Amino acid sequence: MPSIHALANPRRFLSIARPLTPLLVWGGLTLFLFGCWAGLTRTPADYLQGESVRILYVHVPAAWLGMGGWSSLAVASIVYLVWRHPLAAVAARAIALPGAVFAGICLATGSIWGRPTWGTWWQWDGRLTSMLLLFFVYLAYLALARADAERDGDGRIPALFGIAGTALLPVIRYSVLWWYTLHQGPSITLTKSTIDPSILWPLGFTAGGASLLFGGIVLMRMRADLARIKAEARMRRRAAT
Repeated sequence: MPSIHALANPRRFLSIARPLTPLLVWGGLTLFLFGCWAGLTRTPADYLQGESVRILYVHVPAAWLGMGGWSSLAVASIVYLVWRHPLAAVAARAIALPGAVFAGICLATGSIWGRPTWGTWWQWDGRLTSMLLLFFVYLAYLALARADAERDGDGRIPALFGIAGTALLPVIRYSVLWWYTLHQGPSITLTKSTIDPSILWPLGFTAGGASLLFGGIVLMRMRADLARIKAEARMRRRAAT
C-alpha cells in the first residue's frame, strides 16, 4: 500500500481513485437500496412507534455520516497543517458538501420522525439543536473555503476552522445524557443495542452502503477539484508565455 506521502503525487492518487470511485458508488448504492427495501418489507413494525420506526434506516446513517464527515474533515485539516500534505486540503473541501447534505438529511428525517412520535415537527432540545448547529458549521466552512480560494489563500484558515468545529461533536454525542431531551438516549453502543434484532439488521446494510457512497462522492469531488486546479495552472502558464 502506498504511504500517505506517496499519495501526495496527484497522478498516483488518481490511479487509485479512478477505479475505486465506481466501486464505492455502485456498491454503496446497491447496499443502501437493499437495506431500505429490507427495512420497508422484511421487518415488523415497532410495538410503540409503529411503521414510523422505519425512518431509522435513513436517519441513523445520515446522523453518523454527518458527524463522521466532520471528523474526517478535521483529520484532513490536521494532516494539511502538520505535514502540508497537498491533497489533504483537497480532501477536506471534498468532504464538506456531502457531509452537509447528510447532516441536512438527518435533520429532515428526524423532523419527519418526530411528528408522529413527539407530536411536533421540531423541538429545541439538545440533540436537534446541536445537529442544526453542525449543519450551519458545514455551510460556514464551505463559504470560508470558497472565499479563501478566491483570494488565493494558503488554506490554513479553513483548516483551523475545520479543527475548531470538532468541539460540536461531543456535544451532539452526549447531549441526550447531559440535558433533559425528547430525543431518546443511545440505542446502539459498541457492546449492545436496545433495538430488537428483527428490526435492527437492515440498518447494517443502509449504514454500510451510505458510508461507501459517501466515500465515492468524496473521491469524485477530489478528482474534479484536481482537474480544476490542473486546468487553472495550465491557463496561467499559457497566459505567462
